[in-house]
Amino acid sequence: MDKKQRPQSVQAIGYLTSQDEANKTRTGRRRLGKRARPTAGDDNVIDRDGFRANVGMVLLNDAGQVFWGRRVGVSGWQFPQGGIRPDETPEDAMFRELEEEVGLGPEQVEVVGCTRRWLRYRLPERFIRRHQTPLCIGQKQIWFALRLVVDENEVRLNLTNSPEFQEWRWVEYWQPADEVIRFKRGVYRRALRELANLAAGHPSIQLCATPPSTWGHR
Repeated sequence: MDKKQRPQSVQAIGYLTSQDEANKTRTGRRRLGKRARPTAGDDNVIDRDGFRANVGMVLLNDAGQVFWGRRVGVSGWQFPQGGIRPDETPEDAMFRELEEEVGLGPEQVEVVGCTRRWLRYRLPERFIRRHQTPLCIGQKQIWFALRLVVDENEVRLNLTNSPEFQEWRWVEYWQPADEVIRFKRGVYRRALRELANLAAGHPSIQLCATPPSTWGHR
């Protein structure tokens, strides 16, 4: 996808790298450096700690509900997500995965914001392929909040020969964190907490930024 076709708001989005963590101004405000690419190993964007670089998408409607997709061939449901290729920024990967998995282009969504840092989760031991090099032990993700700006009928799950989802529905904003496969629940909660503050501040999205009381501080 040509970057020139993307909304200006996308071009302005940044995220913190480990270098940015130490890069503060004298007033204590963070100074974002250039948008760095994740460390790559061969053809896989896997860092030296074994985490594969990935993007996740929370697609919202104006009622504050989110896209929830059932994966092909399994009973599990999840948000759209996918790996970052060596020649991509997180924004590049997000738009590519959005088109591949949901059938939407950059002109059909509004980028509300993204998480400021990588959010990580580890894979259960049974999912780790220890014979592969480089070894992947989990994912590190930049999460994007996207607002659907076209009719929901524009969503297409069969745009590729290998679709990710077989069906989808709108669900309440906080619901996916309690329904996704267990080892992803922590990262879903962290992503939804951070993105809720951005989405709730959008004039067109009706959303309460307070997570369920049952979550506590987890």
